Amino acid sequence: MKFLLTSGGISNPSISDALVDLLGKPIAESTALFIPTAVYPFPGGSEKAWKAIHGHASIPLCQLGWKSLGVLELTALPTIREENWVPAVREADALLVWGGDVLYLTHWLRQSGLAALLPSLGDTVYVGVSGGSIAVTPYNCDAEFNLGFVPDGSGMAQDADRALGLVNFTLYPHLDHPDMEDTTLPNIQKWASGIPVPTYAIDDDTAIKVVDGAVDVVSEGEWRLINP
Repeated sequence: MKFLLTSGGISNPSISDALVDLLGKPIAESTALFIPTAVYPFPGGSEKAWKAIHGHASIPLCQLGWKSLGVLELTALPTIREENWVPAVREADALLVWGGDVLYLTHWLRQSGLAALLPSLGDTVYVGVSGGSIAVTPYNCDAEFNLGFVPDGSGMAQDADRALGLVNFTLYPHLDHPDMEDTTLPNIQKWASGIPVPTYAIDDDTAIKVVDGAVDVVSEGEWRLINP
C-alpha cells in the first residue's frame, strides 16, 4: 500500500502533485472511498462528518474532483457480508481517512477487518488527515486526549498509546498550530523522547509520502524529524 499522510489534507500544490504521482493518474480519473469514522466521538461529530463528505470542511479532501466518491463507514462493516464491501475497497484508487479520535479509529479499523486488509492493497493510496494519518503509525500521540472520549468501561482504553504500525515512524500533526497548545515543537520533542522510532512533526502544509517503505517529506511549510 502507498501512503500520503497529511496534517491538513491536500492543502497545497506540492501535496496535490504528490497525490497524483501516487495515484498514477489525475484525480478526476480516480475513484475514492471516504472514511469519516474517527470524527464521531467528538461533540458535533455527525455534523462534521456530513460537512467533510459534502466538501464543506475547511480541510481539502473530498472536494478535489474525484471521478467517484463513496463512503466507507467502519462501524457498519462487521454487520455486512465481506463480499459486499471488500471488492469496493480493492477497486478504489484511494482511501480517504478523516481525522478525529485515533483510539476510536484504530479500534474500528481492526474490528471492521479493514486493518487486516490494508497490507494487501498494493496499488491503493491511503490518504490520511491528522488522526487518520496517526492511525497507521506505531504510536498514538493523542492517546491521553482520546481517552476523554472513550465510554466508561470500554476495552478501547487498553493500549491506547499504540496504533496500527503499518509504517516504521510515528507522526505528530499540526506543528505550531495557533489553536492547539500541545503542538509546539518543545512539547512534541518531549513526547518523542519516549518513543523508540523516528517522529515526524509536521504542520498543515506538510505531508509524508511512503512507497515500499521509502519515506519522502512533501512540504510548503514547516516540519522536523526527531530521531529516538
